[in-house]
Amino acid sequence: MTVELKDFQLDVGGVVLGHDTSVPIAEIEGLGRAGVRGEVVPQPGTDGAWLSPDWYEARTLRIDCAIKTPGDPAAAMQILADLEAVADQAPVRTVGGAVMPLRIKWPGAPVRVLFGRLRKVGPTLGNAALGWVPLDLEFVAPGARYYADVEQHLRLRLGWLSGGGFKAPVQAPIRVTSADPSGQTRRGWVTNNGDVDAHPVLTVHGPCANPVITHVETGRTIAVPVTLAPGQWVRVDTRPGQIHVVRDNGGSAPTTSRLDTFVLPPGRSELRWTASDPTATARLTATWRDTYLSLHSRRTES
Repeated sequence: MTVELKDFQLDVGGVVLGHDTSVPIAEIEGLGRAGVRGEVVPQPGTDGAWLSPDWYEARTLRIDCAIKTPGDPAAAMQILADLEAVADQAPVRTVGGAVMPLRIKWPGAPVRVLFGRLRKVGPTLGNAALGWVPLDLEFVAPGARYYADVEQHLRLRLGWLSGGGFKAPVQAPIRVTSADPSGQTRRGWVTNNGDVDAHPVLTVHGPCANPVITHVETGRTIAVPVTLAPGQWVRVDTRPGQIHVVRDNGGSAPTTSRLDTFVLPPGRSELRWTASDPTATARLTATWRDTYLSLHSRRTES
């Protein structure tokens, strides 16, 4: 169950920190623009320097807070134990690339989410008997972006034939796509209400062969040369730090497409897909989160 947050509160693994909680926050570093890496190369024999491309580094939040349960040291120790348990979750801690959400509510903006790991839980226990435990917390997000609290979904089937039909002679395999190429009778509209590109997770469910997914506005495509029986699926994850193509059996699937450039730009755009499907029952599901440059970015108009 998702915890409802008030202004100036954070939620990590169900433990709520910040205003009007038992863990008041004194200061947070790292909520502004993430750091960048890049070279500044002096120009030989002349003034000035050459600036290489700047790439965002991981975003690191350093949270200076304290557990405050006056007269109840047992309650303070329980909150500390809860935070240590969040940091110790094996499915995140011991799996490369695995992350957990850190939810943030700031005035003037809906809840935003960072995905990363709670890397440090540093208590000072000198006054624990009084129910006062200063804490040094560190949360590291591999990406610089903020995300919406709720994930969006789209589901598209093949075999939408109301706008056309087939012309004889018909030969197998039948390659099915939208009956109306203009998209007026069948749309795969997606809306990214953020202000920077969103990276979707795309799953093709069989039966079908050789699916090709296209983002109409950019012309970017992802082709996965696989054959899926009924009940089988292949998932394409384009999220930074998570990029991979995986089958339902846990094995990888081939693709020659660039996954990192397949994005949903801010606003509304369209997804289409094609595949060889003898039953017209295959489907594509897409999930994504609205993506934001900063904690206070405004939503775009769709």
